[in-house]
Amino acid sequence: MDLSNLSWLIPDITMPSWMEILVVLVVCVIGWLVQHYILEKIITKCVAFLKKRSQPFYATVLAHFSKAIRYAFMSAVIVYSFAQLFERSFLKPESTKSFVMSLIVFFAFKGVYDVLHYYTRQPVSLNIEDEQNVLMPFFLRIGKVLIMFLAMFSIASLWGFNLNGFLTGIGLTGVAIAFGIRDTLAHVFGGMSVALDKPFQIGDWVATEDQKIEGTIEDINLRSTLIQTGDKGLVYVPNSYLVNRPLYNLSKREKRKCEQFLYVSADNEEANLRNALSAIHQQIYLHAQTEKDLIHVFIDEFHPTSYRVLIRFFVATNDTADTLGVKQDILFAIRQIFEEQQIILDEQLEENWLRK
Repeated sequence: MDLSNLSWLIPDITMPSWMEILVVLVVCVIGWLVQHYILEKIITKCVAFLKKRSQPFYATVLAHFSKAIRYAFMSAVIVYSFAQLFERSFLKPESTKSFVMSLIVFFAFKGVYDVLHYYTRQPVSLNIEDEQNVLMPFFLRIGKVLIMFLAMFSIASLWGFNLNGFLTGIGLTGVAIAFGIRDTLAHVFGGMSVALDKPFQIGDWVATEDQKIEGTIEDINLRSTLIQTGDKGLVYVPNSYLVNRPLYNLSKREKRKCEQFLYVSADNEEANLRNALSAIHQQIYLHAQTEKDLIHVFIDEFHPTSYRVLIRFFVATNDTADTLGVKQDILFAIRQIFEEQQIILDEQLEENWLRK
């Protein structure tokens, strides 16, 4: 077996015997069995113990560090076995020392990355004051990127790379790239603005002023916001679009407005009209779910053949079904009042009877 090709990594390398190689392979297999059947079970029991002690955060961290721990253990077994095979310490030559230290750094950062990746998908598991704080997905995603860069720079420094020139090149390249992706950067900064202003949270029902976008917030990331629309479709809306126009957070409403326009014939008697409007006002006031402090029932426009009647009131709910139920009750009551007072509708504008 020719091992001269490994002399750059392990100086003064000597030819091991086949028996020594077989022993190393057996040790590696035993190490794999230990990490797979023993170490993994030990970690699982520790996670269960932490959960019983009401320490879910530490249990989650340990559970997602488990792969890195097991892989690090297996790597340590392999390195130790080869160190015994070649009868030398791998921490003395700079080449092998850099390799071993790189493994340690890699698995340490890998464990942190796995934990951040888990909480990126399930930020509510952090049990912060606001379980759906929109800042958390941003910080967790940024943390994942920083961990990758730190791991890369740490490993590069162990191998003696000149990072100053590399960072300078990245800076110049970044300026050039920024001009090419300025639209994407606008979306990213829009996402940061959404995170800082907190106009909505995951689960909120929102709508833009032009009603082009309306639905429930499903996810918020650096570039876009995922909204589930009323027809159960998913729309990825760029964050710059949301921050540059008025946005209504419909989930924050405590009451809903109902507004109705009715067109009645100008031939109706004034007394009958006044009695009908007064009766409609009373019916709205007496309804159990309507707000009592703001009820409008008036004639607000006059046309050659008709009057326009404005009916406006508020319902003490944010539920659409409840609001429509109250509106239905009032419309039935209006129909009955018009029949009792013999109010004639304007036939030419009858199609506007239910227009808002």
